[in-house]
Amino acid sequence: MKEITTTDLAKFGWRERKMAAELLNAMCEQGLPVDFVNDEVTIMFNTHSGNVFLTNSEFQVAMMNGDKLESWYTLPYSGEEGFREDFEGRSEDEFHPEDWEYLIQIGIIFKEA
Repeated sequence: MKEITTTDLAKFGWRERKMAAELLNAMCEQGLPVDFVNDEVTIMFNTHSGNVFLTNSEFQVAMMNGDKLESWYTLPYSGEEGFREDFEGRSEDEFHPEDWEYLIQIGIIFKEA
């Protein structure tokens, strides 16, 4: 059975190696996203999606969003994925309550007082 994700650079193609280099350059020039834990950071390739990203001991993900290195989020209930901007400005009724609470916990949505 073929692996879905790998850190083995020998399994990265030319395109994926270029993407890995871009991630490393961004990490050096911009630093990691503020909410991304700097512990056991590694480059990973998803052979099904074609995405190349950073991940860590907390299973967080950081990817390039244009020319900026940003955190990539996966909602716990629906599995919806995206960058911060993909969730900001949306209303509570667009999410399952568990996903809404997660967005509040990670600071993407701010609970009104």
